[in-house]
Amino acid sequence: MDRGGHLVGIYTTAGRGAPMRAHSRVRVIEGRGLDGDRYAAGTGTYSARAGSGRAVTLIAREAVRAVADEGRVQLAEHETRRNLVTEGIVLPDLIGRAFRVGDVVLFGARPCPPCGYLERLLDRPGVWRALAERGGLRADVVLGGTLELGAAVVALPTP
Repeated sequence: MDRGGHLVGIYTTAGRGAPMRAHSRVRVIEGRGLDGDRYAAGTGTYSARAGSGRAVTLIAREAVRAVADEGRVQLAEHETRRNLVTEGIVLPDLIGRAFRVGDVVLFGARPCPPCGYLERLLDRPGVWRALAERGGLRADVVLGGTLELGAAVVALPTP
């Protein structure tokens, strides 16, 4: 397990297919997600589907850079349509665990593989395949608060 990383990107969008908006800080609502984001409002593409892990999505900066370095596809971090971009922590290690991002506590619910919708929205063939094994993490909000760029991302001890 990694010791921790930090938050390097915060993004929200008000609706399906709308451009992602970058933030330096954002309020996180317990049980819902990032204030102003489509999933916190219940209007995201997959909001109607049952299950946990729809509140917040994360992706590692290292994953975005890796697909570019491999020559598979060039993506800006916001184009992944994930809410949070981390650096220095292995996100799959957080599945089934609580972790802290600044003063916010999230629970890693499951992997967040890309979907065909993302590839169609970006009109960029190869996105799905390039991110298939490194699309990030879906998380639930256990304790809300405020997120700021540079916040530490640290796994909490298991009980």
